[in-house]
Amino acid sequence: MIELAEIEAARARIAGAVVRTPLVRLHVADAPAEIYLKLENLQPINSFKIRGATNAVMLAPAGAWAKGLVTASAGNMAQGVAWTARELGVPATIAVPDHAPEAKIAAIERLGGRVMKISYDDWWNAIVASRVDGVDGLFIHPVQDPGVMAGNGTIGLEILEDLPDPDAIVIPYGGGGLTTGIASAVKAIRPGTRIVTAEPDTAAALAAAFAAGQPADVDYQPSFVDGSGSRRVLDSMWPLVSPLVDDAVAIPVAEVAAAVRTLAERIRVIAEGAGALAPAAALSGRAGRGTIVCVVSGGNINLDKLAEILGGADG
Repeated sequence: MIELAEIEAARARIAGAVVRTPLVRLHVADAPAEIYLKLENLQPINSFKIRGATNAVMLAPAGAWAKGLVTASAGNMAQGVAWTARELGVPATIAVPDHAPEAKIAAIERLGGRVMKISYDDWWNAIVASRVDGVDGLFIHPVQDPGVMAGNGTIGLEILEDLPDPDAIVIPYGGGGLTTGIASAVKAIRPGTRIVTAEPDTAAALAAAFAAGQPADVDYQPSFVDGSGSRRVLDSMWPLVSPLVDDAVAIPVAEVAAAVRTLAERIRVIAEGAGALAPAAALSGRAGRGTIVCVVSGGNINLDKLAEILGGADG
């Protein structure tokens, strides 16, 4: 758990770099709950990752990033690190899995980042080892860096200021850094609010871990929901995440695609796969009833994939 004081300090530290994103109502007549959306897709890099990346880098001593910044990311943390490196005037090197969407790769390159495409296995090993072999610079871990998690936790502060007593907050689960940050803030202020995580059912490692009582390998299958889900919960994150999460749900990829369409049609919001996971969970009833806040984590989706989904494809 991240201390509330660290999250509050992170909010002051990153205030000039991030947007305080809106919390808006999703009006769907037959929805099983009163659904609100925290629109992190409206950040400068179209993803919440700018919060954690900025905070982690600002916490590091200046000499630590003199040779540049490095991360391993499917795309959104990469953009956060590349954005911050550009502001500092240092290089950024980003290791991405070979199935990363071209929209995210193009965004990294627009920000001046150097992209290294590697196999999913090598990419996952870089995350486990907290380094990219052969690359110098300050490694910003996309998940388990305490500064990253504290920066992510500022989302929880904003949600509770705008809607003080939600019944549940639904968070897309990738590596656990977003969940740990938000849940730490929420449980410190409103311990009765349920924390629900959402993963694609093709890569539902957290749901499997709760079923087994410990991290367990799953049959990971890539999908357009590329920013969430994994082959296994990081062993280092399990002790942090497990006490904070009340329920972990797995969402069929077709339902995630349907949520992408719903957000586009009803409120003109573009969400990537991971960004539509939480709304999909709420719309399906898996997140429960009452007042539910869904974190729309990002909007970086290939336009051709978006066109396919809007045309009715299941992802």
